[in-house]
Amino acid sequence: MARLTSEQFIHAVVDPYARFLLAEELGDLGPDRRRAAATFAVHRVTTMPSVMRFGATAIAAVFRLLLAVPVGGPAIVRWLAHHPLPVLGEYPRLIRSLTFAYVWETWPTTTATGGS
Repeated sequence: MARLTSEQFIHAVVDPYARFLLAEELGDLGPDRRRAAATFAVHRVTTMPSVMRFGATAIAAVFRLLLAVPVGGPAIVRWLAHHPLPVLGEYPRLIRSLTFAYVWETWPTTTATGGS
């Protein structure tokens, strides 16, 4: 049985939420651009200092589990993204700031809906 490295685990829990958030908030952003922005967020999380990386990864795992719940999971994640709860509310803000900054730095003509 193959064992995941910490980078692979971080990718497995951060990438799906980053893509979900981008699809929700920048719906017109193409899949290639969404993937690139999510990859950037994953890279930034993997390069955080160890304690911060552990905290972000632990919260990311909670969000990933919620996204995996077929009935109601995405709705809960959507609600959490727009209602800043202590600790849990910081994760959507982190991913939003990383991915949005990447989008507008890389593609400055991107509209507020993610279109070109």
